[in-house]
Amino acid sequence: MTTSTLVAATLPAARGPLSESVLGTLLREQPRADLGFDGLVAADPLGDDVQLALHLCYELHYQGLPGVSPDWEWDPELLRLRGALESRFLAALHENVPGGDDVTAELDAMLVEPVDAEGVSHFLRDHGDWEHLREYFTHRSVYHHKEADPHAWVIPRLRGRAKAALVAVEFDEYGGGRAELAHARLYTDLLRAAGLPDGYLELIDHAPAEMLAVVNMMSLFGLHRSLRGALCGHFAAAEITTGPSAHRMDQALQRVGAPEACRFFYTEHIEADAVHEQVMRHEVLGDLLEQEPELAADVVFGIQATEFLEGRFGTRLLERWQAGECSLRIPLA
Repeated sequence: MTTSTLVAATLPAARGPLSESVLGTLLREQPRADLGFDGLVAADPLGDDVQLALHLCYELHYQGLPGVSPDWEWDPELLRLRGALESRFLAALHENVPGGDDVTAELDAMLVEPVDAEGVSHFLRDHGDWEHLREYFTHRSVYHHKEADPHAWVIPRLRGRAKAALVAVEFDEYGGGRAELAHARLYTDLLRAAGLPDGYLELIDHAPAEMLAVVNMMSLFGLHRSLRGALCGHFAAAEITTGPSAHRMDQALQRVGAPEACRFFYTEHIEADAVHEQVMRHEVLGDLLEQEPELAADVVFGIQATEFLEGRFGTRLLERWQAGECSLRIPLA
């Protein structure tokens, strides 16, 4: 059994020339001039290489990387590469969503679920076995190890009622002042109960680009003041969808007789996120758009980008599972 730490125990393996270049630079195995800009044009902005390279750049602003000097966080050349990666990623997101500025319509649509809906949590509730669930836990560990952290970047970029309300939601995410109830800690408990490595980002090599992109989107939105509307839209979308999904996950875990620590993570989200949904919609977005109505299109973009990336991730899992295959990039031992 592993012990959870604040910094990843090992660096992830490279997934192509861009991520290999970033890793080599961070470990000072190659000169800074070899950061790999030439390979960026041909790289898939939603693929493994770009998404891992972006993740490595972003992680310098979170817990850092093992064996990597913290001075790299603000290195001008590395930031220049990150900016180029972000531009490609952001363009890909815009190309794959319809856009618009009707925030109310977007949020209302998320509250209506088709009778024949078939997503990942539906599959796990009705058909999934323990190994499917362990795969899902592995995928989501990349996000839940830093749950609430990407959203915290937007706090100083808000003001008034919107700021106060978002802080209230974040306070719950961080356990209401109790470290043992912080959602990231509860997920560590879940991983341990499921017999999985629980160290910070210890499972990242197993997670495909589809999962990394979801987390990178949150970091992208959070680290840019110009995207504060998109971050708030994403956060609202996440809170609207998490409650029903958590309920289905608890049903799946009950059906397979999963350990209580696995169920507790999801039952904690069922009631909390029902409240958070209302706070995000009426207090955060309502006040933000009253102050800055010009951000409506950005809020819509954040909602749609979340649906797009979560949809890609869900499609990968369902296609693999329905074909009787492992959904992870690298199967668990």
